[in-house]
Amino acid sequence: MNISTRQIDAFLALAAQRNFTRAAMQCHLSQPAFSALIRALEEDLGIRLFDRSTRHVELTAAGANFMESAQRIRTEMDAAVASMRDEATLRRGRVAIALLPSLAAGWLPERLAEFHQHHPGVELEIADVLSEPCIAMVASGKADFALAAIRADTPDLQAEPFCSDEYHLVCRDDHPLAKAPRGRRRPVSVAELAQWPFIHMARHSSVRQFLEAALHPQPMKSVMEVEQLATVMGMVRAGLGISAIPSLTLFHFQQPGLVTRPLLWPELTRQIYLVRRRDRSLSSAAQALYTQLMTHRPTEAPGSAVRRELP
Repeated sequence: MNISTRQIDAFLALAAQRNFTRAAMQCHLSQPAFSALIRALEEDLGIRLFDRSTRHVELTAAGANFMESAQRIRTEMDAAVASMRDEATLRRGRVAIALLPSLAAGWLPERLAEFHQHHPGVELEIADVLSEPCIAMVASGKADFALAAIRADTPDLQAEPFCSDEYHLVCRDDHPLAKAPRGRRRPVSVAELAQWPFIHMARHSSVRQFLEAALHPQPMKSVMEVEQLATVMGMVRAGLGISAIPSLTLFHFQQPGLVTRPLLWPELTRQIYLVRRRDRSLSSAAQALYTQLMTHRPTEAPGSAVRRELP
């Protein structure tokens, strides 16, 4: 059985008009072509839908029963077409992205506010998680794409460079490392960093992994490791140690009594990648957000204009 929407429309028109000529005109068809649609529908269903006479056209009992289904089919089809048109024109839709918390809290909100202003009907779903969960969400289809510190090039996933992230020392403004020696504007060395109590991020964070790779094999005077950058900030401000954090997280450390200094080690750069599935095209809404985020990639850390390094 292969019932078409044209047949459904013809049935509904004839049920409403009770006249072949008027129903054919409503469907913009010749009367023979219209009659052929009704006849084909009845043959496909294997039942008579209309009783016909020279003066009247009336629904049979089976036709009356079919009316409810036909109206529902037409309503659902209209809704589906309207939904697709809304999505194509970005009046409706849904985008799910996963990204590192540092990007989600500092750089992303302004981008999303701009996107929402232009496309208020698009639903946004954000997962601010570490790199491995980001990749897992894309792989499982829970996220359209992700921004993560893992270059996930696999048969199922593709990764493209998004931005890079340099590291900075953060310490109290009364700490000996808060300012460079007089007359020497040089970055802090690994050996200098290793002299002081150090507060680490958790080992599974990309912040920690890139830092440890650059520090190896220099041992550090680690005093604690924590999960959240806000906790790092609080511990440093309390004088419990120093830390090293990426540029994209500097907004957490714009606090009275704290100083940041760029480390500028060639081997210490965190790479961020945009990861998506190879076998799945993005929806209209996801493609629009993807284009906006790629166009407005971070070129400098949020708040970089107010970084403070003592002379």
